[in-house]
Amino acid sequence: MGKRVIHNIRTISEYHKVMGLSKPEHPLVSVVNYGSITLPCKASMSFTFDFYTILLDKDFKGNMKYGQQSGDFEDGVLFFMAPGQVFEVELLSADPIDRSGLVLLIHPDFLWKTPLSKSIRQYEYFGYSVNEALFLSDKEQKSIQGIMEIMAQEYKNNIDKFSEPVILAQLELLLTYSDRFYQRQFITRKKSGHFILDRLESLLDEYFNKEHLSTKGIPTVQYIASSLNVSPGYLSSLLKLLTGKSTQHYIQDRVIDQVKDQLSTTDRTVSEIAYVLGFEHPQSLSRLFKAKTSLSPLEYKKQLGAPN
Repeated sequence: MGKRVIHNIRTISEYHKVMGLSKPEHPLVSVVNYGSITLPCKASMSFTFDFYTILLDKDFKGNMKYGQQSGDFEDGVLFFMAPGQVFEVELLSADPIDRSGLVLLIHPDFLWKTPLSKSIRQYEYFGYSVNEALFLSDKEQKSIQGIMEIMAQEYKNNIDKFSEPVILAQLELLLTYSDRFYQRQFITRKKSGHFILDRLESLLDEYFNKEHLSTKGIPTVQYIASSLNVSPGYLSSLLKLLTGKSTQHYIQDRVIDQVKDQLSTTDRTVSEIAYVLGFEHPQSLSRLFKAKTSLSPLEYKKQLGAPN
């Protein structure tokens, strides 16, 4: 198998050229008809863009790799990609591919010195990378498509001092709608979410059973997310919906369960338990335990009637 080649596209003009499109009407903002894109005839292609990309894929007839949910796009999908993220397209057939939808391209320079230049990265779905696309109903598709069409109309008309504020306002509206739709998706796709939660439980059980705590310490959020093949932002959003806890708090609660087990079933001191569970200092364990239980480890042990 040959080494994967990642094609970096730096500008919106370069994107238009690579995708077989006419020159863009605006150098920093473009709304592209997805069906007009001409992809090179290769089985698999990987890209990175130096600009934000939002793809509204209404009716893809081929197969594209959107990571965790690969192949499940019959109802329409909205996909978000921040600058520098790798996006892979897998074409499993040499036959022509039907595409319907819109692609919104926003260069960071367009957002320069606006509130969105900083806040756009705070929308967690840009951090999901290729792990989770947003699935849309017909009504939701129409809402997103309408916003993109307004943005295109603005830069295609004679540009005046209102054009940029209107486009930015529409972009912010699109992002807010997407926030709403993602929250809906977490609820309606509970089966997928619970599958990830089951995998998380198994991963932590294996980690604790192999006694990795004493040698590797408490597992980090990044380690857990990477092991589950999801981004930290996506995992945290999912866990908050399913459990009401962030990933960090979820891990800490499992560690506290380990502390309670040690306190109730062994004669180890707090210092010994801290060492076994990978804490650098016994005080760190005691602070975390009290924050979670309102008791010190010794107070908890006394409640159990166990000896100090």
